[in-house]
Amino acid sequence: MVKKAVIINGSNKKSSRLTGIHEYVENYLTKGNIQTNSIYVHELPAQDLILINFASEEIQKANKLVEEADIVVILTPIFKASYTGILKTYLDLIPQNGLENKTVIPIAIGGSFGHLLSIEYALKPVISVLGATEILKSVFVLDQQVERLDNGKYQIADEAIRRLDDQLQKVTDRALITQ
Repeated sequence: MVKKAVIINGSNKKSSRLTGIHEYVENYLTKGNIQTNSIYVHELPAQDLILINFASEEIQKANKLVEEADIVVILTPIFKASYTGILKTYLDLIPQNGLENKTVIPIAIGGSFGHLLSIEYALKPVISVLGATEILKSVFVLDQQVERLDNGKYQIADEAIRRLDDQLQKVTDRALITQ
């Protein structure tokens, strides 16, 4: 059985450095024979997010991707020592225990390693309340470790790639064992 993953991107735009990480994660999982879908939270209807509209067709489609996934990768930039409000608006719409029986990888990008704690003390508790039974080690990438190239592609520093690969390899290895 093919494993499924969903990447929840909590950035406010697609042209951010987080997109470089998103593309890297998506390619890695796809090469590992994991079917991958993406949710760009900023593309969901803002009114549905703000009003917590569980009946929204777009929110229901996004939640279906989460429901069907074995692996959930949560990406966020860190602003003012916290994950984005954009991401929080969507996490509030995931049903209670919506992350149960899923492997979750939190990944963030920010200006200094001091922001790593915002994943540990702010994001992980929310993920846990949503029923995540397995939360892998967080990956924090410094802004300066992701460079947008002139051709629109991204280059990620080797040190950051090693940390990403460490967590991504864990889920692809497990996917191979259960296929």
